[in-house]
Amino acid sequence: MRIYEVLFIIAPNTEEGDINALISQISDVAVNQGATVAKVDRMGRRKLAYPIKKFYEGHYVVLTLEGTGAEIAEIERRMRVIDAIIRYLTVRIDEDLKRADKFRARRSERAAARAPRSSRRPGAAAAIEVEEMIEEEEEE
Repeated sequence: MRIYEVLFIIAPNTEEGDINALISQISDVAVNQGATVAKVDRMGRRKLAYPIKKFYEGHYVVLTLEGTGAEIAEIERRMRVIDAIIRYLTVRIDEDLKRADKFRARRSERAAARAPRSSRRPGAAAAIEVEEMIEEEEEE
């Protein structure tokens, strides 16, 4: 299964109830096509980088989907015909997540390898040997 992020911007003059209906409609389309909706992130009303259809603001919504990829075509087709959605963007993020996990694991390995060295100080090994010798003498 691949992981996708579908970002879409809803026109600012859309009512709150209609926004909820749109989000549930897009989620239902994804589920009916065989995808699973992992997360719905409503980012709220934000300023656009540039005017789109004479709007300067929009309601941003990000859906995180897990699916095969075939359902994305249907979701985008539906978003294209809905007038309230002024822009949308779909990005496949599973490879980026794998790459980030690999970097995170490598970083933690390096930190673990560095930690014992950073705790060492000159003469620490000799002090440990002396302590071990004292303990052995006390046991005898």
